[in-house]
Amino acid sequence: MNEDITVNEDGVEQIALKNYTQQAYLNYAMYVINDRALPTLGDGLKPVQRRIVYAMSELSLKAGAKFKKSARTIGDVIGKFHPHGDSACYEAMVLMAQPFTYRYPLVDGQGNWGSQDDPKSFAAMRYTESRLRDYADVLLGELGQGTVDWKPNFDGTMDEPEILPARLPNVLLNGGSGIAVGMATDIPPHNLSEVAKACIHLLDKPKATVGDICKIIKGPDFPTEAELITPKNEILDLYKTGRGSLKARATYIVENGEIVINALPYQVSGAKVLEQIATQMQKKKLPMVVDLRDESDHENPTRIVVVPRSNRIDQDAVMSHLFSTTDLEKNYRVNFNMIGINKRPQVKNIVALLKEWLQFRTTTVKRRLQFRLDKILDRLHILDGLLIAYLNIDEVIKIIRKEDKPKPALVKKFKITERQADAILDLRLRQLAKLEEIKIKAEQKELSEERKSIEQLLKSTARLKTLIKSEIKADAKRFGDDRRTPLVQREEAKAFSETELLTTEPVTIILSDKGWMRAAKGHDVDPGSLQYKSGDGFKIAARGKSSQLAIFLDSTGRAYSLAAHNLPSARGQGEPVSGRVNPPPGATFEGVVIGEDDKDVLLASDAGYGFVGKVGDLISKNKSGKAILRCPKGSKVLSAVMVNDYGNDLIVAISNEGRMLVFPISELPRLAKGKGNKIIGIPSARVVDRVEFVAAMAVLSSADTLIVHAGRRHHNLRPADLEHYRGERGRRGNKLPQGFRNVSRVEVLEKESAD
Repeated sequence: MNEDITVNEDGVEQIALKNYTQQAYLNYAMYVINDRALPTLGDGLKPVQRRIVYAMSELSLKAGAKFKKSARTIGDVIGKFHPHGDSACYEAMVLMAQPFTYRYPLVDGQGNWGSQDDPKSFAAMRYTESRLRDYADVLLGELGQGTVDWKPNFDGTMDEPEILPARLPNVLLNGGSGIAVGMATDIPPHNLSEVAKACIHLLDKPKATVGDICKIIKGPDFPTEAELITPKNEILDLYKTGRGSLKARATYIVENGEIVINALPYQVSGAKVLEQIATQMQKKKLPMVVDLRDESDHENPTRIVVVPRSNRIDQDAVMSHLFSTTDLEKNYRVNFNMIGINKRPQVKNIVALLKEWLQFRTTTVKRRLQFRLDKILDRLHILDGLLIAYLNIDEVIKIIRKEDKPKPALVKKFKITERQADAILDLRLRQLAKLEEIKIKAEQKELSEERKSIEQLLKSTARLKTLIKSEIKADAKRFGDDRRTPLVQREEAKAFSETELLTTEPVTIILSDKGWMRAAKGHDVDPGSLQYKSGDGFKIAARGKSSQLAIFLDSTGRAYSLAAHNLPSARGQGEPVSGRVNPPPGATFEGVVIGEDDKDVLLASDAGYGFVGKVGDLISKNKSGKAILRCPKGSKVLSAVMVNDYGNDLIVAISNEGRMLVFPISELPRLAKGKGNKIIGIPSARVVDRVEFVAAMAVLSSADTLIVHAGRRHHNLRPADLEHYRGERGRRGNKLPQGFRNVSRVEVLEKESAD
């Protein structure tokens, strides 16, 4: 009696709920693992698949037979062997008939059996017709030859095979997927010819390694012709461990400047891919593509045409983006988990799997040979009895005519067995002719030779191996085909960045005194004429492209990056920069820079220190920005100024006292960040007390004109006039003319404009 079960006063057995549920769930889990979700190594089938194939063979639906309604088959399956839902059973049957799902389909379907775009669009079983394909003979050919064990069906009224005597490792050829309790399986399909060669190689060289087998089995072979782009070393690791992942990619060609996708990865819907690409086009995330067409038909099952905007578009780059963002590239889990010969689930590497299958195949062949040998011995035994009867035919007839019980009389008279006596009594009169004796002797001779051959096979391991190899070769010749999935090394797919997907337009970034930003289309914008909030006004503007980053500098010397195309439009009054970034408390925004990463920019503080940096050095993805310019005590950041020619441009620095110094900007160092070198000589104490500081700074070429604004007045300084203010870096500079010393801003007039 079970210790967990107790009996109460009324004689009722009781068990703790915890123990009952634990045992019940364990039983359910084992049922799902062994009898539903995982394929068996021997024939590579799950129970429902095995029952469908067997039921179809019992209905005589072999490859050459006339089609029958699928409902007839499903009725037999669920009525005799598989008491589950008919829809689930029919769907399992449909999958075995779809050439885009199974590498070597088992069922030959007539009617609508779904499409690659929608595998579940198949017609109901009352409309479709089916029969087995030739390949099913690999599983069923030896079924009635004593090769497998049988078990009662669910109601015990008939028997069904526990496994089918597969002549090839179907578990690898068609693969399979399933989710059990606490475990799953994902076995990709493989090429029959390669797997057959690997089996023969293992029979010849049992000590072969995974590396040796991988020279024969290059990798999985999917039903579709898409490329397998997983590196060889990863495929080798996958076969060594039985676990891993694969990556397949669609193939395409270029016709008249148009991209034609002609093969999709396994289990990828063309309709879904079209939808994914169309969605990107609608959201303007694919501006380089102007048209998308589906030209798939009966002759070209997959033909998706992507039309680039122009011939200058890089088609490979477009496809790389689509591989990264759509199902044109797909990952597959691989898990060689299956029910082994010992009826236990286990993850196996490729060598262990094939060796175990060869063990199964060897046992199957031995049982087949032994079954045939037993039949031969039985027949020879009967033939011996019949020969005795023919040699004594008159006496046999006499005994039969006179004896009430001729059987024991025959046994006693001729010293034969009851089995032989029954065979003699079952003879027909027409078989008593003289020619029958000759036929018996001929049959005896033929069967004796066959018996000798089988006995030699059963006694010799080498001969048995040779037989198995010859049978594998014969099946490989009959059902084998070329690899469909090419193994190709490709670069990793890369999606376009947000800026690459944007149309590049000229923009002007405008910063106000109060730190409000906006972006205006074009470079011919007059920032001063725009509307500003009460108490606010124009501070500085920078010209660039919509695909670039706008970099804002605050009064502490930190730089913040924002995508130009995401800035508010200049049609409104903009929004504060501080709304999108996190500057230190009390910091104000003093400058804006936009340009290519390798462009030079002058960064300086009003203490008269600065350096030349690259725009790329100012970029920061952090909302808190990036410390670039270190300001001396009491000083502030000046607006950054773009440098066109570091080797020839001049720098102009003007103090609040009206002193101006001009010198080559190349005298300033190139730095990524820091304080920089002295530009104009201002004592530190005067900067701290805000008595003297730099009021304006500019960069110009030796041919440009400088316009100095002092209130409403302005003064033009041509190249010749600027010579008076040239000096060494760090000097105090010369005084501007009386009336122009209180400089409010400076402006550079380029030579062409001046002319």
